[in-house]
Amino acid sequence: MVDLGGTWRFETLGGADLPPQVRQAPWLTFDGDGQVYGLAGVNRVRGTWQLAGEDLTFGPVVSTLMAGPDEAMACERQVLDLLSQPLRARSDGERLDLAGGGEARATLVRDDRAADEPT
Repeated sequence: MVDLGGTWRFETLGGADLPPQVRQAPWLTFDGDGQVYGLAGVNRVRGTWQLAGEDLTFGPVVSTLMAGPDEAMACERQVLDLLSQPLRARSDGERLDLAGGGEARATLVRDDRAADEPT
C-alpha cells in the first residue's frame, strides 16, 4: 500500500529535472481526509485525491491565477496536466513515482519543509 500522507516535493517532471530557473520546486501535501494542496510552480493548488491500490486520481483541482516566468509557468502546466489524469503511484516511503499516459510522469521526494518555504 502506498502511503501518500505528508508533503512531497517534485524532483522531476516528464522524465527530466526541473529547470534551474524555477525558483521553488512544486510540492503537494496529501491530507488523510482526501484533500490535497500545494504549489504547482507559480500558483497554489487545492483539490481532492483518491488512491485505490496503485491507482491515484485527483478530483477537481483549482488554482490561483497569477502569472510568472515562462519556465515556471511551463513547469506548472506539466504539474496540472499530470494531476488531470489517472496515475499509477509507487513509493518506497521516501520517493514517490507517478506515471500517467505518454510523457506524464514525475518523481517526488518526501519533504515536509517544502510547504513552509515562501512562494
